Amino acid sequence: MERILIIDDEPSVRDVLKDILSDEGYEVLEAPDGIEGLRMMKTEPVDLVFLDIWLPRMGGIEVLKILREEYPVVSVLIISGHANVDLAVKAIKMGAFDFLEKPLDLTRVITLSRNAIELEKLKKENRSLKTAGVLDDQMIGESEGIRQIREIIKQSADSDARVMILGDNGTGKELVARALHNSSSRRYEPFIEVNCAAIPENLIESELFGHEKGSFTGAARLKKGKFEMADGGTLFLDEVADMSLGAQAKVLRAIQEMKFDRIGGTEQVSVDVRVISATNKDIMREIEENHFREDLYFRLNVVPIHVPSLSERIEDLPLLVNHFMKLYTPSGQEPRSISVEGLEGMARFPWSGNIRELKNFMERINIMSDGNVISLELVMQFLGEQKIARKSPLLEKFGTKKLNEARDEFEQILLQDRLETNGYNISKTAQDLGIYPSNLHSKIKKYGLEIIK
Repeated sequence: MERILIIDDEPSVRDVLKDILSDEGYEVLEAPDGIEGLRMMKTEPVDLVFLDIWLPRMGGIEVLKILREEYPVVSVLIISGHANVDLAVKAIKMGAFDFLEKPLDLTRVITLSRNAIELEKLKKENRSLKTAGVLDDQMIGESEGIRQIREIIKQSADSDARVMILGDNGTGKELVARALHNSSSRRYEPFIEVNCAAIPENLIESELFGHEKGSFTGAARLKKGKFEMADGGTLFLDEVADMSLGAQAKVLRAIQEMKFDRIGGTEQVSVDVRVISATNKDIMREIEENHFREDLYFRLNVVPIHVPSLSERIEDLPLLVNHFMKLYTPSGQEPRSISVEGLEGMARFPWSGNIRELKNFMERINIMSDGNVISLELVMQFLGEQKIARKSPLLEKFGTKKLNEARDEFEQILLQDRLETNGYNISKTAQDLGIYPSNLHSKIKKYGLEIIK
């Protein structure tokens, strides 16, 4: 039996509502003011609240604010006198389901009660689905890098601090963003993702900020942008470094003010959004090359998170394999395993696609192979013998580094070797390397190489 709480200081209103709702099969609780109603909410499970807008001791708007924060899935119906309609409209903007104007329309009371409780059920189902889907939406691993990410999420989730997530393709940057959102007080509000690399430059402004009907050719109706859709929740700007400089300027302004104009609009739209961004690019190099605004970087990078590549957390491979094996095991069957030799072979494989590549591989091998234990031979068959072979000495040395780090270290070693080979003759070494002597001088200075004469 669904339970409804009536918070109203007029006994006659409470009596009428209780009679109607009880006849409809609901269990009804009563509170004469907001403080008593909130106290009852702490001890009594409630599916729907009828809330008078004008209450003694604590106003209805203040009570609604607390209900939205502490009981986000419980629907609230506002009861309003004619003189308080403006307040009722404000309450709906704050998250109330609807409002009833006095004197109460009994048919409307019944209809809105049914609809509001149905919404509450949908919200609960949504939460259950999210919980059920956690198996495919969690960070697996006990490596130092993963433990650090969990600690940062724990410390920063409940703040509104903007977070920038850095890492290679396929490492799980979106997973980290969702973990931040799901651990925060905004977890029951929208999580809106924008892939900045996938949106053409001429459409990015409309995608982010929306447009008014008729603002340009093809704008047949009003469209809300991603910022507006994420109001109250989290906006995830994936591949943010691929955004044009013009769009970056508008995003910077929107983040600073939490206000923006739709294209063709005349009134500013205010939002409450937490912004999380991510990129697989070397963001500092993008700034140096004037591809990314430094001021936007400082706005977005309040809390930085680096997501390690699979090669940097290879000790997590057995846990990841077991996780994906369970994920792709048909219902009612026992999950299979990969032999010790097979796991060793997988650990030697250069997973350039990181966790995403591993996940796809596990799905494929689980579908296409037989037997309870998958052997090394089958692993080699699916990965390819040549790819599973031991890494070259060069990859052993540089394979776990970022591209710019590997390039700089290799360049330094090569320059030192050529200088020694050519007796530290700058002209000869430059000619040997195919660069200008002035360029060689710059690199010698950059790496602090010693010239022996």
